[in-house]
Amino acid sequence: MIVFLAGLAVMTTPAHAQFNTVASMPNLYKVEVVKASPDDLVCDVAELTADLVSISDIQPDETAHYDNSYKKVWTDRFLSVCYPLRHIKINSPFGYRKDPFTGKKKYHNGLDLHARCDEVFAMMDGVVVKVGQDSASGKYVTLQHGAYTVSYCHLSRTIATKGAVVKAGTVVGITGSTGRSTGEHLHITCKLNGKNIDPLLLLDFIKATREECVAALVKVI
Repeated sequence: MIVFLAGLAVMTTPAHAQFNTVASMPNLYKVEVVKASPDDLVCDVAELTADLVSISDIQPDETAHYDNSYKKVWTDRFLSVCYPLRHIKINSPFGYRKDPFTGKKKYHNGLDLHARCDEVFAMMDGVVVKVGQDSASGKYVTLQHGAYTVSYCHLSRTIATKGAVVKAGTVVGITGSTGRSTGEHLHITCKLNGKNIDPLLLLDFIKATREECVAALVKVI
């Protein structure tokens, strides 16, 4: 399977992350701000990537020309998504939780990932629509991916420039603890057509996409 199994590495990109979800996490999909299944999200996000050659018409056992086309299709698709950090460990999931400041139950509109002065990567191709700072999010960068808007918050440093077009894997900031934060982490929010959805759906999409690509490329190694 993908890079985190058996040390298999297909591409040397910043996205060789390990998807280590905290085992004691509660049901991540209990709170649904938008009624969208993971399958629906995969279909929608797939439309944001570049048009691919018809994979069903290319088989790895054909001529060298088609073998190269086959590899390029799957390689391009592999590179069309990227984990936001090199290593993925969830500190706090999306949904209702105990607020770390008040101790009361409160809605958490994003996903908190463990981080220590780490580079933050764009998860897909997109456009930087906002770079700023406020008392809640601290320093943040917001990217637009079609109908999806993703914000990376509590950064120590923003690298992206408003209006810039970025590719998946582009460094947009460095993690930190600015704003309303009890310690360093990366807070990610994701909106579909302006409404909050669980960012874990995007991480699941990235994981599934890369596993599919690695499985396809192994056929021609």
